[in-house]
Parts: sequence; structure tokens; C-alpha cells
Amino acid sequence: MAPTAILATQHLESFTEILEQFGIKCELLISSITKKKKEDILKRLEEGEIDVLIGTHAILEENVKFKNLGLVVTDEQHRFGVKQRTSIVEKGQNPDVLVMTATPIPRTLALILYGDLDISIIDELPPNRKKIDTFAVTKGLEQRVNDFIKKQIDEGRQAYIVCPLVEENDQMDLKSVEELTKKYKEEIFCHYNVEYLHGKMKTKQKDEIMEEFKNGKINILISTTVIEVGVNVPNASVMIVENAERFGLAQLHQLRGRVGRGDYQSYCILKYEGKGKIVQERMKVMTSTNDGFIISEKDLELRGSGEFFGTKQHGLPEFKIANLFEDIEMLKMVQSLAIKIIDKDPKLEKEENKQLKKMVENKFENRIEI
Repeated sequence: MAPTAILATQHLESFTEILEQFGIKCELLISSITKKKKEDILKRLEEGEIDVLIGTHAILEENVKFKNLGLVVTDEQHRFGVKQRTSIVEKGQNPDVLVMTATPIPRTLALILYGDLDISIIDELPPNRKKIDTFAVTKGLEQRVNDFIKKQIDEGRQAYIVCPLVEENDQMDLKSVEELTKKYKEEIFCHYNVEYLHGKMKTKQKDEIMEEFKNGKINILISTTVIEVGVNVPNASVMIVENAERFGLAQLHQLRGRVGRGDYQSYCILKYEGKGKIVQERMKVMTSTNDGFIISEKDLELRGSGEFFGTKQHGLPEFKIANLFEDIEMLKMVQSLAIKIIDKDPKLEKEENKQLKKMVENKFENRIEI
């Protein structure tokens, strides 16, 4: 299960290339397929004729039934809610579960968030990948940045430009996708093919533009963070982020990861405004390291856990006294004690745990079953 049709389609291509030779049948289930094709896929899936189903949220629908679901893989898992990840698991009889994310989560915090899972961390680049050079620049260097983009394109490369907004907003002086595309197409990059992409566009239109970019027909793609996950274009070597101060460090790290996927030296240029201490510190972190774990620790320190994770969606409580960043050792100790208690008394029925059970029920207003 992947969060976008673009990513799901990429996975299908990779899986088919590897597995087809062994007679393993792969299929794609996304919302844009025709009703007739969807009915055919659902029938074959239930009868066990499809070995690997790759799809988006469409997989979660009730009429999607597996003959014998043995493994569930959720890619970019931070893009799915807890209930969504649970509902796909319930389509099988206790299947194995693998959740994956490239969003760096502090190692210590991962132990708490995913305490019920075995955690594997891949902290090295794939073979032959070059380190991405990152620069933070202010308005004064805009002309130099534009000249650099032209030079890269003239050498046969492609560029991403990411903005925080879709349409122009009078209240906020931020670069918007539509405003910037018009300016670049008509003035700065009029000799190149410039297109834009954002989440409000229809899936078919998004897929077509992404396909053209992938095939080298588009030189510059101006986009919102819709390209944050899963897009793989080895020929793209430049990532420009407009108003970089508006993005979290983990998000900037994800965006940077869209380039540096081919044989060419790649660059990430963060254009920022503001002279505040935190803005300067964040830019310094991004330009000094490519280590996602160092970046995530800093993000947690500067932004706090609630904002870092969007914890309201995750159901992770906001702590009233503890500070996740400073009190991590205490939290790890509490976690190990909790695991011991549950191992010995899963339903909290023993006399010594009755008070604890009462507290848990009060906390969650009897909405959970122990």
C-alpha cells in the first residue's frame, strides 16, 4: 500500500520487472482504473489468481478481499492513519506486517512510537549514490541560482522547484506554484519547457505530467510537496525549495531526497527569508549534514514532538510534564516496565494492577478493550 498513484505505479513497474520471470502475478489497484477492470481485479484477487496487489487507499475498501493474505507492506507509512494501517491487516488471518518510511524519526523516539515492532534502520545510501550538495541562500542570490539552473538543464539535467502554496495569496508573501510558473514560463526560463504540479489537480493530469517529467520532456517541474514521496527521476539533479523557512527539517530532507538518484552530482538549494535565530539554525543543519537521524533529532528539539509528528492524528498523547526530547531515557524505562506488566498480566486483572487498569480506562474513557 502506497500513498499516491504515482508511487504505486512505480512499485508495480519494479515488482513486475523482478517477479514476472518467476511466474508471480502482480496487479495495480488505484481509484482511476475503470469499473470493469476493477471488478476483474477484485474477482481474481479473491480467487487467489493475483499474488501481489499494489495500490493506494483503494486497497482499504470493504469489497477488496484476499484469498489468503500473508504479508502487508505499507510504504511511506507516516502518510497513513493508524486505523487505515489496521484495516488492511484485518483483511488476513494474522499476516506479517512491514511498515516503511524514509522520513527520519529519532532512533530513541522510534522505540516508543513503534514499541510493538522490531525496528530495522538502513542508514547508508544505495550503491553509487553521490552526496547531495546543499546550499541555503537569500533573495540577493536569486540571479545566480537561476543561472545555475540553466547551466544544469543545458547539460541535459532536469530541476524541481518546490513552493509552499498553490495559488497566489495576498495575505502571505510566499511563492505560489501558479504565480511562479507564469513568471518562469514567460520571463526567466522562456526557452525551456516548464510545467507545474499540485495536489488539487486530477490524478490523471498529475500522472501525465509526472510521466512527461520522468521521460525528460519537461525541463523544470514547479510543484507543491506532492512530489515529497516516492518520485524517482534519476535525471533530475537540482532541487530548489522556495520559502524553505516554511518547511520542517524532516520535510526538507524528504524533498532533498528526490534528487541524487542517478549518476550525476546533485544539488539542493534552499531559498529562505528571515533572520531569526531558529531559521538560521535550521538552514545550518540542512547544509551541514545529510544524516536524516541528526536532522530529525534537531527537528524534534526545535519544533517539539506534537508538531513533528502531527501526534493528534497518531493518537500519541501530548505529555503534560515530560519533554519527549529531554526525558527520552525515562520514557524508555517506563516503556520496558509497561511491556513487563502486560507480559505477566495482559488484561490487568491482578490485584496490584487494578488501579492501573482504572487509570487506563479513565484516560481513554472506556474506548479500549484490554
